[in-house]
Amino acid sequence: MSTARALRPAARILLVDPAGRALLFRFVPQDRPPFWCTPGGAVDPGESYEAAAVRELREETGLVLECGEQVAQRHAEFVTIEGVPVSADERYFLVRTEDTHIATGGHTALEQAVMREWRWFDAADLTALDEPFFPEDLPEMLIELSVW
Repeated sequence: MSTARALRPAARILLVDPAGRALLFRFVPQDRPPFWCTPGGAVDPGESYEAAAVRELREETGLVLECGEQVAQRHAEFVTIEGVPVSADERYFLVRTEDTHIATGGHTALEQAVMREWRWFDAADLTALDEPFFPEDLPEMLIELSVW
């Protein structure tokens, strides 16, 4: 039996509001406990990480913003919501926004089914969260980037 994982390049956004809070979406899949995650997703074939970051930000939040250069890279192995085991090459982009209104009209049918809510988190909120969040080192990333 093969244990090979699909390679999944992904662009993830560290979206930060004027108060220094980071946006996370709560996923409620049918096959596992709920978890929180930064906006972002898979890079489409032929698309750059930078272009994927802009597209994912627009689709998931309704915000049309420049995402700049990547600020971090992580490798993660997980099973996608669709049930596909992947080895993800995740590139992170720090994006600051004045607009805290999130529009989810660009979500796919799958995202509408599993992305049940969103919330802005400061350091204390994230520390007090009793559900998993990803990336797991998000607080350290935000401290290193001088957000917190």
